[in-house]
Formats: sequence, structure tokens, C-alpha cells
Amino acid sequence: MTATIDTRPQGANPFDPDAGLAGIGTPPAARAGAMPTSAARPASARPASAHPASAHPASARPASTPTHRSSAPSSLPNGGVGASRTGSRRGVITVTGSVGPRYAEILSADALQFLALLHDRFDAARDELIAQRQLRRQDIADGSDPDFRASTRPVRDDPHWRVAGSRNAPGLEDRRVEITGPTDPKMTINALNSGARCWLADAEDASSPTWPNVVEGQLALHDAIRGSLSFTNEAGKEYTLRSADIVDLPTIVFRPRGWHLDEAHLRYTDANGITSGALGSLVDFGLYFFHNAAELIARGRGPYFYLPKLEGYKEARLWNEVFEVAQDALGIPRGTIRATVLIETLPAAFEMEEILYELRDHCAGLNAGRWDYLFSIIKCFRTRGDSYVLPDRAQVTMTAPFMRAYTELLVATCHKRGAHAIGGMSAFIPDRRNPEVTRQAFQQVAADKKREAGDGFDGTWVAHPDLIPVAEAEFDAVLGDAPNQVSRQRPDVVVGQHELLDIASARRAGATVTSAGLRSNVSVAVRYIDAWLRGTGAAALDNLMEDAATAEISRSQVWQWIASGTVTHDDRLPITRERVERILLDVVAALPQEPGSRLDDAAAIFRQVALQDDFPAFLTNPAYQGHLVDSPADQV
Repeated sequence: MTATIDTRPQGANPFDPDAGLAGIGTPPAARAGAMPTSAARPASARPASAHPASAHPASARPASTPTHRSSAPSSLPNGGVGASRTGSRRGVITVTGSVGPRYAEILSADALQFLALLHDRFDAARDELIAQRQLRRQDIADGSDPDFRASTRPVRDDPHWRVAGSRNAPGLEDRRVEITGPTDPKMTINALNSGARCWLADAEDASSPTWPNVVEGQLALHDAIRGSLSFTNEAGKEYTLRSADIVDLPTIVFRPRGWHLDEAHLRYTDANGITSGALGSLVDFGLYFFHNAAELIARGRGPYFYLPKLEGYKEARLWNEVFEVAQDALGIPRGTIRATVLIETLPAAFEMEEILYELRDHCAGLNAGRWDYLFSIIKCFRTRGDSYVLPDRAQVTMTAPFMRAYTELLVATCHKRGAHAIGGMSAFIPDRRNPEVTRQAFQQVAADKKREAGDGFDGTWVAHPDLIPVAEAEFDAVLGDAPNQVSRQRPDVVVGQHELLDIASARRAGATVTSAGLRSNVSVAVRYIDAWLRGTGAAALDNLMEDAATAEISRSQVWQWIASGTVTHDDRLPITRERVERILLDVVAALPQEPGSRLDDAAAIFRQVALQDDFPAFLTNPAYQGHLVDSPADQV
């Protein structure tokens, strides 16, 4: 198959990507029979002959020049699989990772050619957005508070537009309980047998992106969608799907990696011979969509996605363009894809309506990604002093005023535009060997879900099958037989900049920074990173289901506490690098050195991301490139 896309200009884009959404109406790319517009990109962003990746008016000021992930000449390793077989001057995707059983089914020549098409169109635009993120983050760190954009106010004020929502999206009407988890075969079967309404099939925070996890996760999804997935563990226990018909199982909503993550085992060489790592987001999305979109539609479902880590409407616009190109290339009608965007960054909280607007033909709803949202707050305000310091992670509840403002605004925004509002994860998990732990988990989850259902959320997340009935009971009490409560408007919600940025409200209410909280951050971060380096992205730690967001919050809090000169409330001692280093050594010494342990590497990563002067935007980037790639867990 040769995947092509019409890039002929269709007129000027009515939206100014730098000033904001200047007009209301249907962009050219959404008109009947029209294709995405293309226009010249600043010459500094990519070589002149690279494919344009998004529509920018000629009058737009050039964006900051991104740093190429690699500027090395093209060098295709022996044994790699090239994507382009047409002889035309296009980019090529090459496989550099080892190949296991059935990998060729996922990494077929046609699938790689489809990935190359996506990279030709969107690789440069992604680099620009990452550069813009860095500039905006620095502006906030320097004292410029995020706020609702004046330039996009016409979008927020227009009462008429709506998103596609669950219309013509079978399986998305009722999302009252969604289970989350990685996509290995065992977890895939358990999630699809769980009785939840939806399954967040997670290739992001709950998955360690080892090469086997990436490809074999795609294989598990491929087989599950076709009703043929089975798994036998080392002890001989067999796992099978309770039904071969996908409509009898939870609706799959796949979460690819965020824009910031690369894939080291696939290399993209553009038309000018510039080679770099492929984009994890496009790899995950592209492989899932290429292999499964038509099959899902034929079986009564559709290609549905969660979009993580977005920091504004421009990033949503880029995803919308990806969806349009992908659907056009495979002959699938535009609007078939439905995406739910995680509002898990502080900048995105101020652009919820704009994000919905950009994705409106492909948008199902928004999700309150509470743990990454806290991480984003710390990241944005890490150098702004004591008034922006958060207390112990365990003491920051969803009833804290600034967190309640965020969730209330999300529900009101979604329902105003016909979108589903999905609540966040309650990390408590039961322990079938400890009745008291289970009782407390049920109690905590029930209270959390009762609040969400009462506030107007249409659904929520759980991390364990035993919690599904607990969460479902709270939503049943509010929804009854209705599939959702999108029609419930929240005109009573009035949330502005002050409410979203009132970070000090948590500590004003009595929450504190304690020596136990400091030690917990060090311990949880090191234990999670150790698990992640061994290939496990969802780890049960201290009766909580933790993912990458946990480690990010933990290490970011430690960095901020050190930078802010924070004193622990219980012993009145300052938090310093030396104090944290002593705790780190003590934690590592107390943990068992099991076969395959990566504790020493985990401690080294923690030092790099929590104890150095520089603050890496994500710990997963240096951990992936420096410690996960080519490690034992990364081998087929």
C-alpha cells in the first residue's frame, strides 16, 4: 500500500496559531471534500524540502527553532526495514530493535510506511511545540502567571459550537467506570474481563516503554480486538477472554505516549537524510490505528484514544491534524476517531475550551488527570518561593480549593460543549490477604467517587477490578439508568485565574511538609524507578497503584523543597541536598537487592532529577535514553 495525502493549498487558515483562535467557524480542513492546508514553515525549523506539518499563515511570526534530536547523516542499519518502496523522495522508518516472534505482523512494511507518512507531516511541528513548551515553562518560572487567553475569548464566548462527544461512537455512551492498565497480554485479558465499561489501554504512564512492551502490547491489542488473545503464565495458568466478541467487553480507549517521548528502536530519516529517533506518540498511535481502526469499526466499536500531557490548544490542533491525515490515508471517514484529552498540566487547565474546539470533530471528552496535574503545578512553580510549595503528597486531597476549582471547571466546560467529563484515578487498591487494607481502600474509593458523581462527572477511573463495583455503585446512585449526565449544566461554577492558582490554599487548610513525607517521596520514587527500569510501569507500592506520575511528583517535590529552603514541620529541620542524600542511602540499603535489581541505577536517576541544579522536564526522558534502552528489560 502506498499512503499518500493531498497537500495542495486550500486557502489561508483563518486561525492565527500564535495570537490564538482569531475566528469562529469551520476551518478549511473540516469542510466537505477539503484536505488539510499546508503553508511554508520558517526555514530555520527544518530543511526547506521537508514536508510541512501544520497550517500556518505566512504572517505568523517564526516559532523558536527546535533542537534536532539528531543531525547525523542517514545511516540505515543492516537488517532495518525501510518504509518507502515507491522510489519517491520521502522519509523512511527503519527498525533498529531486535525482532521477536510475530513482530513482523506489527512492523510490516505498510505499517512502517504509514508511520513514515505521519513523521513526514508532523515531526517538525512536534519539535516546535516542545520548544514552545520550554519557553512557556520558563516564563512561568520567571513570574508570569498562566491565565485564560484574551485572544481566544471568542471561542469561549460563542455558545453554539459542540464537540462530537459520543454521537456515532458505539461503546462511548456510558463510561461510568473505566479500568486502567498496561497492555501486556495478562493485563489486557484481565482488564477486558473486568466488567468495567471502558479500558484505558495504557502505553504511557502505566507502561515502561521497553521494546518488548511496545511491540508485544500492540500484538496483545491486535489479538484482543479479534477475539483470539490468550496467555499462559510460567506456572501454567491460562488466561482467556470471556468473549470473542469485542462488543461484549469493555470499550478500548488506547493511550499513546506523550509528545515529549521518543522511540529509540525505530529511526526516522527524512527526505534530506537527517536521522533521528521516531516519536513515541506517533509510533503508538500509528501502529494501533493502522492495524485496528477498520477492524474495530467492523466489529461494532471504533478507534478511540486518550491524549496525554497536552499543554495547550496548539498541541490539540496538531493531534487533530494527525487524525485527519491518518483517516484520509486509510480511507476512514473523518470524525471516526474519538479522543479524550487528559487535562493534567496547569497550562492546559486554562485552555480547556480551546482544546475541545480544536478537536471538536474528534473529541469525546476531558479527563481530570489529577496526579500529573500536581506534578505540572510543582514543575511550573518550582522556583517561585514558599507560597507555591505543596505539602506532603498524601495531604493534597481533591477537596483542596485549587484542586476542586480545577475539577469543577472541567465538568462545567465539558457539559457546556457536549463532552464527557471523566474523573481521575483513586490510587488506593485492595489487598485480598489483608481485610483491613481492603476495607480502607473501599472506603476511600467510595468517598472519592461519590464526590465525583455528585459534582457531575460522567465516569471515573479505577486501577483494580475489585474496585469496579464500589465505583459503579456511586455513579449508579446518581445516573440511574442514564448513560451519562452530560446534559447537567453547571452555571454555578465560577472559576478564574485566582482559584486555579491558589496553591497555598492546601497549606492554609493545615497540610504540612513532614519528615515522613520527605522520606516517602524518596522511597516511592526509587522503588518505582527500579520497577520501571525492569519493565513494569504500574507498581503496587504501600497499598497504592503507582505509575510514572508518582515518581514525577515525588522527585519534583524534593527538588522544590530543597530550592525553596522548606523546613519539615515536625522536626523544624531544613530540607537540603545532604539530608536527602542521607535518606536516599538509607532507603537503598534497606531495600532487598533481588536478582535483576536496578536500585543503584534508580538511585542515580533520582539524584539526576531531584538533586541537581537543573530540573529535567520529565524524568522518563533521561531514564529512558540513559538506563532503559539496551538494558536487560529492553531485550526481546
